[in-house]
Amino acid sequence: MFFFKKRNISEKEFEEQQKMQRGLEKTRTGFFQNILNTLTNCQIDDDLYNDLEEQLILADVGPACAVRLVDELRDEVEKNHLKTGEEALDALRGIICQELTPRYPLELDGHPAVILVIGVNGVGKTTTIAKLAHLYKEEGRRVMLAAGDTFRAAASEQLELWADRAGVPLVQAGQGADPAAVIFDAVKSATAKGYDMVIADTAGRLHNKKGLMDELGKISRSVKKASPEASLEVLLVLDAITGQNAISQAEEFCRAAGATGVVLTKLDGTPKGGCAVSVWENLGLPIRFVGVGEKIDDLMPFDAQTFVESLLPEVPAHKED
Repeated sequence: MFFFKKRNISEKEFEEQQKMQRGLEKTRTGFFQNILNTLTNCQIDDDLYNDLEEQLILADVGPACAVRLVDELRDEVEKNHLKTGEEALDALRGIICQELTPRYPLELDGHPAVILVIGVNGVGKTTTIAKLAHLYKEEGRRVMLAAGDTFRAAASEQLELWADRAGVPLVQAGQGADPAAVIFDAVKSATAKGYDMVIADTAGRLHNKKGLMDELGKISRSVKKASPEASLEVLLVLDAITGQNAISQAEEFCRAAGATGVVLTKLDGTPKGGCAVSVWENLGLPIRFVGVGEKIDDLMPFDAQTFVESLLPEVPAHKED
């Protein structure tokens, strides 16, 4: 059964849990509060399942995913003879946690480890790169950035400002330069200078521009040409506020660039953060990081259990007089 297990967590993990809870406040106190209310102190019957399905759809989980989650919950209730809404809620937490737990780890053992960041304009791609640089620098890695967005005016300048804030070097070229060549040079430079990681920006592409999508494939290939020992993660940045629309756009990105994971930004700005639950079902990609604020340290490695506990916290038991 998918029941949650209690965890003993460190002080650092507790702080991260608190940050996640603050970042998800709009979602937790919005549609997911309705889910908590639906499953608390109620009778398990068809009306409950129908209400739950409706609330999951309103929370932007997506219709197909909502139906499947409710069907799985129904199976768990029957198989384990659950009697109360609280027991069903605990089972739902476990089902969602299993859905969101990555099936495989990030590959960051290359020399260097390269992270290619892709996504359409406006999703927070540039700030995500800076936050990733800060996060990995804090972990002791030597990080270099690459300004692979040579299409948009001032993109390099914007990334340069963020690189200065994060305290990491930046490889860049003029507007109109070949993005694959810029990233090739960055990987070559990082290899020669002993840097552990290269995080590369790309132009914000519309999902239906085939030529630009083909360019992403070219960039990916340039990494291996620059360093056969490099590892490559391609992180797709999605805007949680856009939700299911962002996920439908992302399917083309996955096919064109071989995306390996998702960064879900702006979770703090929406009451409909349920789109996170359907990322794996729709894209077959794990969520690797979530953005829960605008500060440079507000990008968090994704932990499924912390996320679910923040969305569907335990309801305090009522004390008897």
